Amino acid sequence: MTEDVQRHSVHTLVFRSLKRSHDMFLSNQGILPPVDDTAEKIRRLVKARDSYGMVFDDVKKMLAMKHLREAEAGPNPPPDGAAPSDAAPSSETAVVPFADNSLVTRNQPNSNASQLANIMKKIPTMPKPKWHPPWKLYRVIAGHLGWVRCVAVEPGNEWFATGAADRIIKIWDLATGQLKVSLTGHVSTVRGLAVSPRHPYLFSCGEDRQVKCWDLEYNKVVRHYHGHLSAVYSLSLHPTIDVLFTAGRDSTARVWDMRTKANIHTLTGHTHTVSTVISQASEPQVITGSHDSTIRLWDLAAGKSICTLTNHKKSVRDIVFHPTLNMFASGSPDNIKQWKCPDGKFIQNLSGHNAIINCLAVNPEGVLVSGGDNGTLHFWDWRTGYNFQRLQAPVQPGSMDNEAVIFSMTFDNSGSRLITTEADKTIKIYKEDDTATEESHPINWKPDILKRRKF
Repeated sequence: MTEDVQRHSVHTLVFRSLKRSHDMFLSNQGILPPVDDTAEKIRRLVKARDSYGMVFDDVKKMLAMKHLREAEAGPNPPPDGAAPSDAAPSSETAVVPFADNSLVTRNQPNSNASQLANIMKKIPTMPKPKWHPPWKLYRVIAGHLGWVRCVAVEPGNEWFATGAADRIIKIWDLATGQLKVSLTGHVSTVRGLAVSPRHPYLFSCGEDRQVKCWDLEYNKVVRHYHGHLSAVYSLSLHPTIDVLFTAGRDSTARVWDMRTKANIHTLTGHTHTVSTVISQASEPQVITGSHDSTIRLWDLAAGKSICTLTNHKKSVRDIVFHPTLNMFASGSPDNIKQWKCPDGKFIQNLSGHNAIINCLAVNPEGVLVSGGDNGTLHFWDWRTGYNFQRLQAPVQPGSMDNEAVIFSMTFDNSGSRLITTEADKTIKIYKEDDTATEESHPINWKPDILKRRKF
């Protein structure tokens, strides 16, 4: 049936194209192919079923109920002067309208049940978003003297580190927010931090082109990784092997042996600043996002690009892996997009955050957070893309309006606290509102038309 429809549809399109051509030359009208009645009939049937299918099914159901009630009430004698054939049909059969406007007599109960079941299977359904409690600000930490550009949480979930434009790395107690240690050594803004889960090491990078490895037992730099030609904006640690990834303004990402400091690979291909690099144990092991509006998936063993995702129209500022699903999300001023590994298959757009998105974070509960350069936080349900909360970060007294910028964010290892770093020189920590319920904060869910935008 589908092949017939496709074949006749092609035939109809060819016929229309021919007619347009022949209309220009009136003398050729007699050469047009004859109209295919079968194709027209199939086209009308398909269009009627597509446009009025649900109406037909409702009519069938109403007729079935009507005839069932008449059957239960018993046979009614025909009125005077009426032919016996005008009596109501029996309960076993019913006259139902079909897509071609003809009347068909069918076994009603069974056919209606099966048809309704088939219709229900075919109807596309939007999954309802999972309810998440709203988030609220509960702590503001001040201590840096410049824009706070990056944050990383220690694997034991006891402390976190921040780097800022004042060239200092500060380590804070996660429970109390108290300053524990300040590390000095960079000569320009610190742009990236990562804490190793297997060593007592903290890695940092900055606009001074330096990548440093700090031994946290002695709070001293023990290694430098030299090679970048310009500012280094992002770094990441491989979760299972001793490999470090860095990326920056020289349009490259570099792969380093953590212990020997050797530059194993230089990942080239981007044509603009590489703003973010992330890594995971499974393929693809390295993913980079760049200001050239592309995302690249890399083969770590070969040091080559596997595929390039060009769906974004503007610069990609951040990429984040989902902690449990084999997926990742990318943030750009045009949209937040979700992708499936390992091939980078596009899943869906999350639109509505009308700002330059600087950072993303996601927790195991499926809460995705995006932070913009206007100080806004948007909270999304990962599965459905439902935006369940919007927050504007409170302005710090004494800061200017243009300092309402969120530069980076991360969840702690429990997923219950969100740490953001901002241009007003503060660190803000958010947590879920324990008093909220589904009744006090209901889901205001109005799904759009079932159509996924492919850009």
